[in-house]
Amino acid sequence: MQRRQFLKTALVSSLASSSAFQALALGKDNRYRKEIGIQLYTLRNQLKADLKGTLKIVAQAGYKQVEPFGFPNAKEMINISKNLGLAVNSSHFNWESVTEPEKKGVTPFVAILDQAKAAGLSHLVIPYVHGRNRKTLDDYRRLADNCNKAAAQAKNHGIQLAYHNHAFEFQPLEGNKSGYDIFVKEFDQVMKFELDVFWVVVGGKNPVELIKKLKGRVSQLHLKDLKSGINLPNYGGIPNDAFKELGSGIIDMEPIIQAAEKAGVAHCHVEQDHSPDAIKSIQQSIKYLGML
Repeated sequence: MQRRQFLKTALVSSLASSSAFQALALGKDNRYRKEIGIQLYTLRNQLKADLKGTLKIVAQAGYKQVEPFGFPNAKEMINISKNLGLAVNSSHFNWESVTEPEKKGVTPFVAILDQAKAAGLSHLVIPYVHGRNRKTLDDYRRLADNCNKAAAQAKNHGIQLAYHNHAFEFQPLEGNKSGYDIFVKEFDQVMKFELDVFWVVVGGKNPVELIKKLKGRVSQLHLKDLKSGINLPNYGGIPNDAFKELGSGIIDMEPIIQAAEKAGVAHCHVEQDHSPDAIKSIQQSIKYLGML
């Protein structure tokens, strides 16, 4: 059996076996369910067409908090959300202020922190890293150093900084080490992870095991499901239809939610990068979580 096929078989088997944890399924009073969030990137097209109307649908669906994107250019999104009774604790932001702080025209991170504090945010998340900044392990070491410096600044503002993964961070680069290995080793305790369970699986890892390994270092989770039949691990392109509503794919959310509670995760957010009908998707996902 080829190594790639072995990894895929072992991972899918591990994920499938987690159904045994269903007997320990958490009830509706679980705090993640009671405070469930939605990463608003899921609804980016709908928000562009009708910001207030879309946020009303989010609240009506049963979500209790939202995680905006593009901060500091998200203030209207934040204000409307709060007016609708939706909490806003965290936001993705213009990441180059941390990953490329010397780049011409980049807003200083301290200015973003000042605005985040004024907006009442307690968490900021680096959502992505350009390909040019992650070609080698040394690139990842520079990124980790920049993140640590920024996390220290954020702490002084009362804000938690975290890094949101995709699959590319798990790709072995040198000596079978990955960029994520560097982050795990090099991140200071003040620098946290926002773990996206979909991309963890696509990157060939088990999210429950990773949450346990990083106990105390994961500030938030992104919950999304993966279509069966996708070749794993996959560090490149993923088809849009690989993104599924919770309960419609191969990732069992119950053990993940349980691991999150034991690991001290602060918030969980549903996200679905692509969907033919994003409104129906977020409604289906929250129904799976037992919120309705």
